[in-house]
Amino acid sequence: MRSTAWLLAAGLCCAASACRPQPEPDSPPPAASAAEAFAYAEADIADLQAAMARGETSSHALVQAYLARIVALDRNGPRLNAYLELNPRARAEAAERDAERCAGRVRGPLHGIPIVLKDNIDATPMATSAGSLALAGFRPGRDAFLVQRLREAGAVILGKANLSEWANFRSTHPVSGWSSRGGQTRNPYALDRSPCGSSSGSAVAVAANLAAAGIGTETDGSILCPAAMNGLVGLKPTVGLVSRDGIVPISFSQDSAGPMTRSVEDAALLLAVIAGRDPQDPATADNSTLAAFDYAARLREGSLRGVRVGLLRDRMAISPEVATATERAAATLREAGAVVVDAAIPTQGQWHADELEVLLHEFKAGLERYLQEGQAPVATLDELIAYNREHADQVMPHFGQELFEQAARRGDLASPGYIAARMRARRLAGAEGIDAALRAQKLDVLVAPTTGVAWPLSAGDAAFPGAGYGAAAVAGYPALTVPMGQSQGLPLGLTFIGPTWSEARLLQIGYAYEQLTRARRPPPLLAGDRAPSAAR
Repeated sequence: MRSTAWLLAAGLCCAASACRPQPEPDSPPPAASAAEAFAYAEADIADLQAAMARGETSSHALVQAYLARIVALDRNGPRLNAYLELNPRARAEAAERDAERCAGRVRGPLHGIPIVLKDNIDATPMATSAGSLALAGFRPGRDAFLVQRLREAGAVILGKANLSEWANFRSTHPVSGWSSRGGQTRNPYALDRSPCGSSSGSAVAVAANLAAAGIGTETDGSILCPAAMNGLVGLKPTVGLVSRDGIVPISFSQDSAGPMTRSVEDAALLLAVIAGRDPQDPATADNSTLAAFDYAARLREGSLRGVRVGLLRDRMAISPEVATATERAAATLREAGAVVVDAAIPTQGQWHADELEVLLHEFKAGLERYLQEGQAPVATLDELIAYNREHADQVMPHFGQELFEQAARRGDLASPGYIAARMRARRLAGAEGIDAALRAQKLDVLVAPTTGVAWPLSAGDAAFPGAGYGAAAVAGYPALTVPMGQSQGLPLGLTFIGPTWSEARLLQIGYAYEQLTRARRPPPLLAGDRAPSAAR
């Protein structure tokens, strides 16, 4: 565990690459061939910090290398289509971070690290479109709170990632990873398979080494599912740990932003930066004791001994290969000293109808507030519905806007039906669901397969295989997915679920499991390997 490696940077001489004259900030990245080995393939944040500390590279060089790889693999080659927009100031921001390093100022473990953001998060000077053509020219005047924190910590925003349009809350029959602004994001493990959504672009960019790490957002599975299907670690924090200010909303009851990374340690480093109290998001008022928590410092191998784990066996029915992989994961936990017992959420699934009612009400109210406060080119949900109808050939070639239309017909947040549904859903998934399951057998954590094998894109999301994270989404509780293996060359993830504010414990458990299994396998895009057209 090397979470403090960045500290070396402040005390080392900057006589090497970081302090040499760099190319002009607005110069294009050098030409790169997909056949060239990528110098920073699978490098984690501590590796990159150590290399910059030794003077072997610089933030500017990192940004140039990632931009060249984006040209080679995202814009050309397999055309992964993970990025919607690149930050025109990325090289200039990197050069500024290098100058600070040479002057002896290193802001922290993210100093100079290139990060990708999902395109429903405000970050100047780029557009925030949620993948919609209706907002393609909308450029908010300030950064989201979490982006402010990333930049204060020295991170360089590389660009904005494609996503399932409107974070997959437009249609009852969507296609994950498709947006009218960006088209289809493609899974780097098999180009004809779904990347899952809605944080598909963030996941693909990090999985294919098109960024050092990424930020996604989740209402119900939008971090965990794409992370699992792209061989990543994904953390959906407790609602209220990370501010939602400056993020296109679906539901203030369930929305959360979180890290998408290639390792648990990197997720811990990112979380420590983006977590914090924000007056613009009242949900963060309860996280004051966690606002400056060093999650990475608490990661230890061997920390599974004595941990009581509840295996949600009913969630393993997704497929035989998923069940086999989950049994293997449970055996690994037992061998490491954990006590693994069968468990069940007694209210499983009873919240589904209430969840939808909550999302429909909160989407309309939250979206219109976001659009109007940001002075977007459209101000209401009705205007968006009209725009989509007028531009149906471009906006709705594959699926419609049934959820938009249902939300438009809902009342306001004073509706008794909405209030009752919200209280019932949270109780069934939380106190009578996850909490009851943990309490029944004095468990520390629940585990389940995150989801199944990536399905063919041609099937749309009708082929979604099921998931193990739904209760955590509705309850607003944290959940962490960690790679647990592959099936037919396609990644599988294992989800760890805990009570509110248990991120430190989940990361500790997930890290110990990760170190035992080392299950992540990069997609076949390194050193010029061609991406497969289908899984084999």
